[in-house]
Order: sequence, then structure tokens, then C-alpha cells
Amino acid sequence: MRTEPRANAPQTLPIRYLLVVWILVLSAIAFLDRTNISIAGVKIGQDFRIDNPHLGWVFSAFLVGYAAFQIPGGVLVRRFGSRRVLALGLVWWGVFTALTALVPPRAPGALAELILIRMALGAGEAVMYPAANQFVERWFPAWERGRANGIVFGGVGLGSAIAPPLLTAIMLRYGWHASFWFCAAAGVVAGAVWYAAARNTPESHPWVRPEELATIVRGRGDPRDGTALALAEAVRKAPVPWGRILTSRSILAVTASYFTYGYVSWIFFSWFYIYLSEVRGLSLRSSAVYSIFPFAAMSVGSLLGGVLSDWLDRRFSARAGRCFLPAFALAMTALLLTAGSRVHEARAASLILAGGAGALYLSQSCFWSVTSNFAGTFTGVVSGAMNMGCQIGAAVTASVTPLIAAHFGWQASFSTATVLAFLGAAAWLLVDPHERLNPAPASEP
Repeated sequence: MRTEPRANAPQTLPIRYLLVVWILVLSAIAFLDRTNISIAGVKIGQDFRIDNPHLGWVFSAFLVGYAAFQIPGGVLVRRFGSRRVLALGLVWWGVFTALTALVPPRAPGALAELILIRMALGAGEAVMYPAANQFVERWFPAWERGRANGIVFGGVGLGSAIAPPLLTAIMLRYGWHASFWFCAAAGVVAGAVWYAAARNTPESHPWVRPEELATIVRGRGDPRDGTALALAEAVRKAPVPWGRILTSRSILAVTASYFTYGYVSWIFFSWFYIYLSEVRGLSLRSSAVYSIFPFAAMSVGSLLGGVLSDWLDRRFSARAGRCFLPAFALAMTALLLTAGSRVHEARAASLILAGGAGALYLSQSCFWSVTSNFAGTFTGVVSGAMNMGCQIGAAVTASVTPLIAAHFGWQASFSTATVLAFLGAAAWLLVDPHERLNPAPASEP
């Protein structure tokens, strides 16, 4: 039963925005944990005596675990709620981030041990965005979900932008192992704060005022009369309708597009730092500085894309805000990747490629807004299935990109990403933003 809001509850922002900003922090830490392996990649390769293709196996191991546990993670979120599952996930990936630093490089089977630990880390991080999207579905009216997801995924660029200078400084002063200890501690502390502050629903949070709750409930489109409420509760307890999910043209198209998105984005997360250092000839410190630009652009693109998606949705149509915007963004990404990979001057190339990363992230919130609108109470499961497509794409690029580069050159690696970005843009033309897994009367702001 819901308690009344406390008299001294902080009200500088609605509670839903305070909590989603903290999810941005969790998202940033998640990407510290997954990009630290790239920052330390050169040193790890030297310690473990492995070349870039074998280092690619380590990068891919995280993504294999991450992809494999997207759907189970979504099921856990639906069963236990975003509060507990996300807090447990942060502790889990803190532990396995620390274990990464404990693998003895010269021990027999050290590479296999490192791969298994990174795979387990990926499995723990798999709950991050299904849990965040389920939170957004329960806590935000439909017309605010673009900006809410933009905030969530702003943490991706923020964490990845902080990672190169921060972790490089730690690594150069204390060794690469210390950067993993730092990331592990940050995750555990942030998870404890989340568990103390968050609730699964606004109805159960003591700081949510009645007027905020009314806005949220009206915007969720939940039924209001007794019979409809009983029906809604039955839906929440019903088994997952896999048949409808797996045969939905819109969800299949979004998942296919997110595969291409994952392929392109993980060139930046796994190889961009090394690309600047080994291919463009920048020093480690210069690589750390210039590798910030794509991730800063991602943060700006994610936040701007969320706001722009909501505005286009309300000003023109759901198709304009949720489908045409990501199609345009992915097409622009393809063009900028082509241009940046062909520029000879290293700093100019890094800036143009950073523009491609920012354009890519203009589309980010649309993937998650469409799935939350489509899936309702099954949002964690459906968005987990969609995100599995993204992570398969990411795992492919982590291993395939250095192979293409080794045989055909780095420009060929970027050309492959360009083609996939165009295909991802085209997939959005097949998406119906009005499709619903459990149709309900729409409510307008």
C-alpha cells in the first residue's frame, strides 16, 4: 500500500527524473567496466603475450555473455523488479571486474580464464538496460519516454568519455590492474545507493507526490476501472507471449537494426583507442584525449535524440519521432564513417568519426521507446530480446574488425560498418510505432 509523501521530501525535480539521472550514473559505470579492457588492451596484450585477434576474443567474450543473458535478464526484471535486479547486477559485475585483474598472465590457461571471467561479467551486465527500460515504462508517461531513455543512454557516452583519461591516468600511475579495482568499487557503491533510493513503481515510493503519480499513471495508459485493473493484473501474471513477440515485423526489424547499431558502436568501444594508437600513430596520452570525442558526442547525441524524438512525436507523428529520426541518424552515421576513415590527418579523422558516433546515438532512445510502448508490462523481456541482437552485432565486430583490418586494411573495416549502418536505417522503414503487444486505449497528455 502506498504511503503519503514525506513533508521534507526533496522536490527540486520530480522523483522520476532524480532516479533516471541516477540510472545515467549506473549506465556510465557499466561502460567504465566494459571499456576498461580496451583502454588496458595494449598492456594486457603485452602481459598475456597475445595479439589483437586473440585480444578480440577477450572483447567478444564479454559480449557473448551479455547477449546470451539479455532475455533471462528481462525475465528476472519482470519477476523481481528493476530495483533488486539492477542492484544485484551491480554487485555481480563489480566482483567479476575485480576478478579480471586477478588472472595471473603467465599461468597455464590464463587466456581461457580471462575469457570466462569476461563472459561472466557480461552475463551480470545483461540486466542493466532491460531493467532501466522496465523502470522507464513504469515511471514515465509515454510522451516522456524518449527523453528518459536519452538520459539513461547519455551514461553510455559519459562513462566511455571518462574512461580513457581517467583509466589511463590510473593505469600509468598504478598499473592496469588498479583501473579494474577502481571500476569494481565504484559499481558496488553506486548499486547500494540505487537500492536505497529506488522502488519498482511510483506507487510504492514515499517521495512521489500525488500530482506526479497522477501524471505517470495517466501517461502509462493503465486501465482505471475495477474490471480493467483486474485484467491488467492478470496480464502481468500471464506467461510471456513469445509467439507474438517473435512474429512481430516491427520488433524483428528493430532487432535487426539494433544488430547493425551494435556492430558500429563497438568499433568505438573496443577498437577506437587502439586504432588511434597503432594505426593513426598517436601516443597513449594523445589517444586517451582524442578517443574521448566519440563518447562525448554519444552523450550529446543520446540526450538530444531523446528530446528530439519526443518533440517530433508530439509535433508531427509517432512515425516521425520514433522511426524516421533513427533512420536518418543511421544514414548520417554511414556517411560520416566513410568520410572519417578516408581522412589522412589523425586529429581530423577522429573528429569526423566522433561525429559519426554522435549521429548514431541520436537513434538510441528510439529503440527503447518503441519497445516499451509495444511491450507494456513485458518491456524488460522484449527490450532484452532486442538488445540481444545489438550485442550479437557487438560481439561480431569485436572479433571481425581486427581480422578485416589485418587482411584488407582499417578502411575496409569502416566500410563494412558503413554498409551495415545503411541497412539498419532501412530496417526502420518496416517499423510500426503504433503496434502493441497488449492493445489498450491510448491516453494523451
